[in-house]
Amino acid sequence: MEISIENNQDIQVSLHDQKINLHPVWLRERIKGEGFVDTDSHQRLYEPSSIRLDLKIRLASIEDRILNVDFDDGISTQYNLDELILEIDKENFKEEHFPKIELWSSQLRDLPEISFEENMSESQAMLELLNKFYIYGFVVIKNVPTRDQYLLEFVNSIGPVRSTNFGMYFDVMSKPNPNDLAYKPIALPPHTDNPYRKPVPGIQFLHCLENEVSGGFSTLVDGFAVANYIKSKDVDAFNSLTSTKIRFRFQDNSIVLENQGELIELDEDLNLKQVRYSTRVEYVPPMPQDKLNSFYRARKILSDLYSSSQFELKFKLQKGDVMMFDNHRLLHGRTSYDPNEGMRHLQGCYLDFDSTDGKLRHLKRKFG
Repeated sequence: MEISIENNQDIQVSLHDQKINLHPVWLRERIKGEGFVDTDSHQRLYEPSSIRLDLKIRLASIEDRILNVDFDDGISTQYNLDELILEIDKENFKEEHFPKIELWSSQLRDLPEISFEENMSESQAMLELLNKFYIYGFVVIKNVPTRDQYLLEFVNSIGPVRSTNFGMYFDVMSKPNPNDLAYKPIALPPHTDNPYRKPVPGIQFLHCLENEVSGGFSTLVDGFAVANYIKSKDVDAFNSLTSTKIRFRFQDNSIVLENQGELIELDEDLNLKQVRYSTRVEYVPPMPQDKLNSFYRARKILSDLYSSSQFELKFKLQKGDVMMFDNHRLLHGRTSYDPNEGMRHLQGCYLDFDSTDGKLRHLKRKFG
């Protein structure tokens, strides 16, 4: 990317074989400094809409990666070129502080792990934890204290726990007359949590307090890896899965929750954004028979891959382990177990992505 100045006032950016002229108002509303931006909150002290719409650049120059600009309203200012480039380049902006994800299958041999440390919220260890989480979609924190509800203290050190109708946290253990299948000792197929919520919680934590049974293995599947595999092998199935909105519904004695979304959701650039999968609570809408036939075929392909040994990781959480995973990317499940063998007790909670996004940006800024 290059920035050039023509006639001392026309600022052009060459980006991906395109030339972009920087609008004077766009530049002017990014002005910094005393009188324009509050030094404590870093928020503007003026209304951008008050800038004259016919504003012009009177003079501009570049020196040592600094863009100097004089506007015809009497304001002169400087801009850091690297900061401008980061904002102009959409791809760089999206990946600014986030490591590139690595898709994985059942061949992933070394689980992303990190050892727990006391007061690690502002440490290099937390930065390493978050980097691994963003790369693989999950990380296992080892040797976390197993005190009741300690998980809330740990997660709140990253960001505020998201409360749901299950409460601030939930106990995953065998219970009589539960309102969710997770509280029975049966096997749970690969699924994402809470597809019926608005928005769907982004991150889930499961803290292993006891695991005395021979079964009860945890399973994980990289939903993005499966989606890319389907896209490469069967475009028609991929198109059906990314264009058909499914209704998800949860109900118990006190609440009814509903939401809609694709099993594989794409963003505006057609990149993978989120997967949803919870067959126990999904309802396919009425559609023409040919579209239903296409969707049911595609869903069968998806289901078989999610449950296949090709993509499923299977491992046992040990007492003191906390598994943190991306509920928008990964599916999780569990093998069955016999509660008569002993106690299997996990505590779980949710966190939204703005907390981890913000924490990662902060720690990158702190440690460089």
